[in-house]
Amino acid sequence: MWCAWQVTYRCNFRCGFCQYWRDPMGKLPEQTLEQFDIGSRKLAKLGSMFISLAGGEPLLRDDIVEVARLVSRQHVCFMTTNGWLATPELARDLFAAKLWGVSVSLDYADPALHDRRRGMPGAFERAVKALDYFRAARRWPWQRVNVMTVLMHDNIDHMEPLLKLAADHGAYLMVQPYCYRKTGSRKFAHNNGPVAPRLLDLKRRYRNFLSHPVFLSKFDEALNGGVPGCQAGRAFCNIDSTGDIAICVEQRHRPVANLYRDHEQEIVRRLKERARGNTCTDCWYNCRGEVEMLMRPWTLALSLPELFLDRGQLPVEESQEA
Repeated sequence: MWCAWQVTYRCNFRCGFCQYWRDPMGKLPEQTLEQFDIGSRKLAKLGSMFISLAGGEPLLRDDIVEVARLVSRQHVCFMTTNGWLATPELARDLFAAKLWGVSVSLDYADPALHDRRRGMPGAFERAVKALDYFRAARRWPWQRVNVMTVLMHDNIDHMEPLLKLAADHGAYLMVQPYCYRKTGSRKFAHNNGPVAPRLLDLKRRYRNFLSHPVFLSKFDEALNGGVPGCQAGRAFCNIDSTGDIAICVEQRHRPVANLYRDHEQEIVRRLKERARGNTCTDCWYNCRGEVEMLMRPWTLALSLPELFLDRGQLPVEESQEA
């Protein structure tokens, strides 16, 4: 039901905790608009999915609006961006293409610290401007603007200020823990005590905290040995910028099929086959944990209002009783 579609591995940032910008795949030819059209229609034969246009930095593609338009015809499509290249015109065009939502990456409430982690002076200011551009560009009530935050070793105290910042700019906030497989290093992983109780307290108090409560409740488990039962290859998969398909983004160097060369039923068969041998507990990304929340009736019931209902103007904070 969820596909992360990496439209490019090129990136204009130099984030120390990611380093996809170092990936040699960023030098490979990327999919054409014709391929996006073919691939989107092919995936639709399996049913409409949530599709995340990601990277790299998606806005580096000059044709990203048309990519969004093609994929949105059959799927619920959204995008994650660092916000640097956002403009009012581009924001309007992307939402006119029926993009479901946009997440702008912000990891620190302190501009200098965010800029340093992202390796780009001015990154914080441009990200906040992007929030305003996308907020103003919404054409339908269901279109969302999010702040996307990576929980790391030194930013748990930034979560509440980031929630307030997001609310001030008409945005929601989602969080996911850093995974060492991004860089091979564990130095960015949070190891300063429990975080789930703090995050759940913020979830109760801030209406714009979009992350699923059960997803948040498993953060400490994820950071201390990992959450078992990964559904990569069953509930979600990854498509590279060349069309190669893997069960998840961190296994992108072990593709099981190609979107353009293989029949859709063969793709599903190979994904399920690889999934049977998957015992990985390394990550607790949104594309894993939030999707797994849609697989059980009671957690799905908690997700539906936040997925599809417009809440209008977001209050900064609500009481725990509310």
